[in-house]
Amino acid sequence: MFYADLHIHSRYARATSRDCDLPHLDLWARKKGIGLVGTGDFTHPVWRRELWEQLTPAEEGVYQLKEEFRLPWEGPGESPRFLVTGEISSIYRQGGKTRKVHNLLLLPSLEAAEKLSRRLELVGNLHSDGRPILGLSSHDLLEITLEVCPQAMCIPAHIWTPHFSLLGAFSGFDSVEECFGDLTPYIHAVETGLSSDPPMNWSVPLLDGLQLVSHSDAHSPQKLGREANLLETGFSYPEVKAALETGEGLWGTVEFFPEEGKYHLDGHRACGVRLSPQETRALQGKCPVCGKRLTVGVEHRVEDLACRQPGSSRENRKPFAKLVPLATVLSTCLGRGEQTKTVQAAYERLLSQLGTEFSVLREAPVETIAAVAGEPVARGISLLRQGKAAWQPGFDGVYGTLSLEPEEPLPR
Repeated sequence: MFYADLHIHSRYARATSRDCDLPHLDLWARKKGIGLVGTGDFTHPVWRRELWEQLTPAEEGVYQLKEEFRLPWEGPGESPRFLVTGEISSIYRQGGKTRKVHNLLLLPSLEAAEKLSRRLELVGNLHSDGRPILGLSSHDLLEITLEVCPQAMCIPAHIWTPHFSLLGAFSGFDSVEECFGDLTPYIHAVETGLSSDPPMNWSVPLLDGLQLVSHSDAHSPQKLGREANLLETGFSYPEVKAALETGEGLWGTVEFFPEEGKYHLDGHRACGVRLSPQETRALQGKCPVCGKRLTVGVEHRVEDLACRQPGSSRENRKPFAKLVPLATVLSTCLGRGEQTKTVQAAYERLLSQLGTEFSVLREAPVETIAAVAGEPVARGISLLRQGKAAWQPGFDGVYGTLSLEPEEPLPR
């Protein structure tokens, strides 16, 4: 069983860290405990050249970083595999509206990435951004992809995000069929995004029959694994693709608390206004401070399309665990910024003595965490494991903030 985070970005995508290169992605996958990582941005010609130069074939359809490019680290993480992936931003007109939809493509090889990129170069500029913007409908993107590479897989990305997604409040659709038309049978999975959790998605019948998958959409290596899939398959493209399409071998997911996501609730960042869906409806979608249109968040949009209560059963529901990145937990518990020496030292100490980040968050005994990092950190991780986290929920592009206020003694 291994963790897979397939939606990430390189340093050639906008608003990404300069450390989003293969050596750092490999290093942080080892630190996190991730077994399979998406390459991201396969359409970008310079990044694709780096993929060719620095990766070597491993199992069928997956790659490893060549040994000479690996950064040293004394922790226990094993060398991750890389699977060729990329996100495409489609902006187009359909049904009398401007649509803005992001789709994640999975490919079986770098050779397939070369062929598909050459085809997409005829449509738009692939050189300026690792996540290219194409004036191509989601349907036509999928059609071209399958013509070039029938083994490819398309997963609509972060489907609830207000501005750039399949079901987004401002530029999306009300169903998968409305977006993909006659090619809908080729959509087997959707990425639920950081601002929703599985029970929210279970309440939406139009997602029945689709696999609900989770990825980090990381713009820096440190953000890898903030969401991921837990797979019981071999390290090969055919096995991973089959698991994501059928659910056989997709054991479950690890998730953000949805309140941490930056589009969970409605609001208007410029005016500091955060609102529930009920409050937004009462205000007819207008900011109570300036009167401008509010950004409709994920919880609101899910409610609009839901026909069942949150957490309602559906046939193919999977287990899940809600996590908070370890650096965020340490920052909250120690009262220091995530990038401070205090937090970074505690992070490295925990990993060097207790294992990978996922191991610390999910498996390490609380008393052992206390011995290594102190009682406040151990208490915080214990509370998170119990789901006892308090949030100021995210809204309109602002991440939610975590509060860990224990009401009981640390369990022994």
